[in-house]
Amino acid sequence: MKLAFALAGFAAAAALLPGAAEARAARCVVVSNGMPTYRGPCNFTPERGGTFHIAPPPGREFPGGQTGISVEVVEPGVAEVYGLTPRGPASRWGTAVRSRRDRACWNGPDFSVCAY
Repeated sequence: MKLAFALAGFAAAAALLPGAAEARAARCVVVSNGMPTYRGPCNFTPERGGTFHIAPPPGREFPGGQTGISVEVVEPGVAEVYGLTPRGPASRWGTAVRSRRDRACWNGPDFSVCAY
């Protein structure tokens, strides 16, 4: 019985902590290494510290067959970008810097990811 109360208390405390945000509709532009540019709807999921994840709607893909992209902020204005394929493993796209001209965009050496 004590365990049940402890678990209930832990669950209540966890509910008060800020967690991952829900995905919301956005518009994305993804350019990757000379592949066709993706311009269209996406699901945008923000995380703490500016990190975010995007995914195309069902039935669509980002360049290179990517089904998801993560932009993980490692320091202000700098992020590591990863792509997710239908097979699951993430591929590292590289380091990106936040665009000064368009703050919704992160630019790497041969790619850019924008979420509006």
